Amino acid sequence: MTSPTWQHRPPYQGPTETSPARKSFTKKLRGACHCGRVVYWLSSDNPLNVKYCHCHDCQVIHGAPLQLAAIFEKADMAFERGVEGLHFYKTDSKAAEHDLPCKVSCGTCGSFILDEGRNMVLVSPSLLTLDTERLRENFDVRQHIFYSRRVKDILDGKQKWAGLDNKSELLHDD
Repeated sequence: MTSPTWQHRPPYQGPTETSPARKSFTKKLRGACHCGRVVYWLSSDNPLNVKYCHCHDCQVIHGAPLQLAAIFEKADMAFERGVEGLHFYKTDSKAAEHDLPCKVSCGTCGSFILDEGRNMVLVSPSLLTLDTERLRENFDVRQHIFYSRRVKDILDGKQKWAGLDNKSELLHDD
C-alpha cells in the first residue's frame, strides 16, 4: 500500500527530504506533542505573524476562549516522527479527513499540532521549545482575528479585526 501524497509534501516531509517547494532544511526550533510521539522542526524561528483567533470553531475545538497561532510557510516545517499517527479534521464538513484547510492533531494524546491551510501552516507556539527571551519575543502576539466573537475583552493595544485580518472591520480598544 502506498502512502498518501500529502506525506511527501511540506509540511509533512522529514527534515532531510527535499521537494520542489523545499530544496533544503535547517532545524532551528523543535516542537512536540504532549506524549512525544509527534516531533517536528521549524527552519525559521521568526513567524510571519502571530495571532489570537477568537472564532467559534477555535473556541469549541480547543476548549478555550481563543487559539494562539504562529504562521509559517509550509516549507518551514518538517516532521521528524509521528506523521503516520496524525489525525485530521475539516471544520467546514465536520469530517475526519485531510482536505484543506484542516486541523491536525496527535492521534494518541490529542495535542493540537497545527492548522494546515492551502499555502501556510498555523502552529501552536505552546508546543515549541522557546527557551530564550529572544525566541519568546518572536512569538509575541501581533493581532487578534474574529475579535467580534470574543468571550472576554482583551485590552492589550494590539490590532483587533472583526473577522479575518485586512478583510474585515478594524476594531478599537474601548
